[in-house]
Amino acid sequence: MKAQLLHTEAKSKRIKIIIPYEAIEWRTEIKKIQGIWYHKQQKMWSVPNILTNLERLKLIFGQEGEIILTDGRKKQPEFKMTPSIAEKVEAMHRKLILSGRSENTVRAYRSHTLRFFKYFENQEIAKLSKETIEEYVYKLKIKHEISDSLQNTIINAIKYYLEHVLGLPRAKYNITRPKKSSTLPGTLSEADCFKIINVLPNIKHKAIMHLLYSAGIRREEVTKLRIEDIRSHEMMIFIKGAKGKKDRTTVLSEAALELLRDYVIAYKPSYWLFEGQTGSRYSASSIAKIFRKAAKAAAVAEWSTPHTLRHSFATHLLQANVNLRFIQSCLGHESPETTQIYTHIASINNTVVRSPLDRIIDKMKEEDGSDKNKDTDKKEEKT
Repeated sequence: MKAQLLHTEAKSKRIKIIIPYEAIEWRTEIKKIQGIWYHKQQKMWSVPNILTNLERLKLIFGQEGEIILTDGRKKQPEFKMTPSIAEKVEAMHRKLILSGRSENTVRAYRSHTLRFFKYFENQEIAKLSKETIEEYVYKLKIKHEISDSLQNTIINAIKYYLEHVLGLPRAKYNITRPKKSSTLPGTLSEADCFKIINVLPNIKHKAIMHLLYSAGIRREEVTKLRIEDIRSHEMMIFIKGAKGKKDRTTVLSEAALELLRDYVIAYKPSYWLFEGQTGSRYSASSIAKIFRKAAKAAAVAEWSTPHTLRHSFATHLLQANVNLRFIQSCLGHESPETTQIYTHIASINNTVVRSPLDRIIDKMKEEDGSDKNKDTDKKEEKT
C-alpha cells in the first residue's frame, strides 16, 4: 500500500496527498494536521506546504510514503518510430528548443514533421523537390480538408526542418501559401456572454468562464495563471509569458474577483489558479469542453469557442467607447493593425478601461432599481 505526496511546484502553497481508500489509520493521522483539506473533485487531501508538515507526513507514511516531485501531467503516447525517423525528429526538436520556440510551436512542428517523415520514409528528405512537397500538402488538404491556418503551420514546420535543420537554401522551398482569410471575428452580444459565463453551477467552471470574457484572455493563458497573478490591490491580472513570450496585464473585473475569492476558499489551489485532477495546470482542452457545455446549456451560438469571448470582450469595450490603444494592451497585440479589426464592428471614442462584465451588472442593477421604484410609485398612488 502506497501513499503519494505531490509537490506540483517548488512554490506551491499546499502539499497534495493521495492515499488508498482503505488506509484508515493514515487518514486519521493526517486529519490531525492543522489546515488539512479534502479536495472532492480531485479525490485527494492537502496541507500547507511547510517543512514541518512535510516531515510529519514522512513519519506518518514511513517507508510506504512515495514522494513524487512532478507536475502531475500524463505524457501523451508517441508513435513508434524507426531509428532513422527518430533521429530526424530529435534533430528538429533540439533545434526548436535552442531557438526558443514556444511550447505550442514545438509540439505542432514535431507532430507535423513526424507525419512528413513517415510519408517520405523511403526517400531522402534533402532531395525532395518543391513540387513533391506541394503535392504532399495538397493531398492533406483534399483528404483531410485541413484549414488554411493548419496548412500554413504544416508548411512552416516542413520549411523549418529543411532550412534550419538541414540548412538547405530558402528559395528552393518557396511553397505556395493559401490566401489569408479576411473574415471578421465572430462575437456574441453582451446578454449572450452573460448567459454563457453564468449558466454552469460549478464555481470553478464559472470562474474560468468569467476570466475568459471579463479580461479577454486566451484559454492557454488561463491555464498558466498563478494565484499571485490576480493582483486585486491594483485590479489587474498579470499574464506571464503570453503569446510571443511577452508579459502583459489586463483588467480585473470586480465581479470576477468576488467569484475568484469564493472559488479559492472552496478549492484551495496550491500554485496554479486552476488545477487539474492531479494538481497540475488545468488543460486548455478541458476549458474548451467547459465552454461547449456552457454554450449548449445557455442555448447560445453553439458555433462559438472560448476565443469568441475574447473577441466579444474587445468588441464590447469598443462599443463602450474605450480607447483602441488600451484594448490593444489588454489583448497583448503587438501591432495596432491586429486590434483595428474590431473597428469594423464598433465605433470608438476615448474613455477609461473597465471590464464589460461590470458594465452589464451595473446595467442590470439599474434596471432592477427602476422596477422597484415603479412598484413604490404604484403603491403610493393607491394610497
